[in-house]
Amino acid sequence: MHSPPYRIVFCDLRSDQVLDVLPVQGVALDDYIGKTGRFTGTVPIPNRQIAERARRALVPGRTGIWVERGRELWWGGILWTLQLTSDDRGFLGAQIQAGGWESYLYRRLLYDTQIADQVDQFDIARGLVDYVQDTPGGNIGITYDADPSGVVRDRTFLRYDLHSVGDLLDDLAAVEQGFEWRIASYRDSDGRRIKRLQLGHPTIRAGASDVVLDHPGPVLSYTWPVDATQKANAWQTRGASINENQAADSYPLTSPVLVAEDDIAAGWPRLDGSSDYTTVERQTTLDAHARADHAAALTPVTIPEVTVLLGGAVTPDLVGKSIRLRIRDLWHPTALDSRYRVVGISVSPPERGRPETAQLYLEAP
Repeated sequence: MHSPPYRIVFCDLRSDQVLDVLPVQGVALDDYIGKTGRFTGTVPIPNRQIAERARRALVPGRTGIWVERGRELWWGGILWTLQLTSDDRGFLGAQIQAGGWESYLYRRLLYDTQIADQVDQFDIARGLVDYVQDTPGGNIGITYDADPSGVVRDRTFLRYDLHSVGDLLDDLAAVEQGFEWRIASYRDSDGRRIKRLQLGHPTIRAGASDVVLDHPGPVLSYTWPVDATQKANAWQTRGASINENQAADSYPLTSPVLVAEDDIAAGWPRLDGSSDYTTVERQTTLDAHARADHAAALTPVTIPEVTVLLGGAVTPDLVGKSIRLRIRDLWHPTALDSRYRVVGISVSPPERGRPETAQLYLEAP
């Protein structure tokens, strides 16, 4: 049974008008929660006609890319780099690299101070996206819903700091009782291509029923890291430098040292860690960051990776869904049977002699 063909659609970033559909070889794409996805491939240039079409369509920074597999949208993002290559036989190719829609928010800076006083954190996030898209030339068609998180925040984002909007969203999300965010690509019921800001408190969740994956079975292989290098049971976080007396030395605002006494009593050695938020000037905000970072470092998240054949239940909307993973082998003689959330997917389209597979990145729910 043949896999549905991939179709790479190149569009004007601002208007989403189709510029061209060009063949792309060596396609690789990935999508994540908490990390900007990436697309790479090479557009072969066999003749003058294709060269002319590629010159018009492949404009880094102005061209959007949609990846279709059959009738489904599997990926969307912005073309950022093009590298024209010629081999020793004179064959031309345009190597392209794109970042997910989130990458645009990291290219936009906050030039105007924004203040939020007891505002739902989702509304603060949506306000930052509105700031980006309300500027002339800044609207790339990101949509969102109006659901609240139920957690209110006080925030002041100063124009002097010149932070990117993407970094501000990351910092806002990384605090205690924070959230996850991503920009999803899909086709709505009317067939329109959609870029949707997804916000999830405390995590992004999708789908009501679990997808069951077995090894041996659809799971071809897996990697299961166990890593204590990021573990810490004592923690302190530093904020902005505070200096009310210009003649005196300045020192950063600091959180209390947080120590997990129960962890040490259970036999773990003392392991120290720290984090920095150089623009945070409010003690309560800094302490909330410290508690969130300390909790995350106390039990570092294990991200198993499983490689599966594409098709069936493995679709692009799997990111955020729960799967039930069942493994029986020498390490798991009584069989592992646990639920995990898919936090990333990396797709390898079929090539000669290679099946179409996806690597799933998992997190314990």
